[in-house]
Amino acid sequence: MRGTKSYKKHLVKPDPKYNDLTVSKFINYLMQRGKKTVAQKIVYDALDIIKQKGKSNPVNIFKQAIEIISPSVEVKSRRIGGANYQIPIKVDERRQLNLACRWIIQAARNKKGKSMSQKLSEELLLAIDHQGAAFKKKEDVMRMAQANQAFAYFARFI
Repeated sequence: MRGTKSYKKHLVKPDPKYNDLTVSKFINYLMQRGKKTVAQKIVYDALDIIKQKGKSNPVNIFKQAIEIISPSVEVKSRRIGGANYQIPIKVDERRQLNLACRWIIQAARNKKGKSMSQKLSEELLLAIDHQGAAFKKKEDVMRMAQANQAFAYFARFI
């Protein structure tokens, strides 16, 4: 059958410290070479740094940063009639979380001179203030979608 998904969705268990699914998924995105305890230590240290900087609940700040960075629209390239068009498409909730986590992690990894937990906490705090590399990436994607709004009618062919 076409159009049906034959795979079973992987259910992620909540993380042990904060008992939160979003933090657990973020840890999985951060993890490299199967080293989950290293990724957990980085995320928990970053959340502790946020707590030390006078913020009340680090998990709420983390979720707020993810929500701010999550894009609602992105562009997909489609070849229609011999020409390539950048078509704006609404983003699914799971993909929003995926993109937001990926952009935050990438922005933190591109910074130099500090530990990963410090870079990650800085990027999360900058995201709350609508600043930082991850927020700039989101704005670029949204600007691209806005510029190509004229091709939105091609979205029905996808």
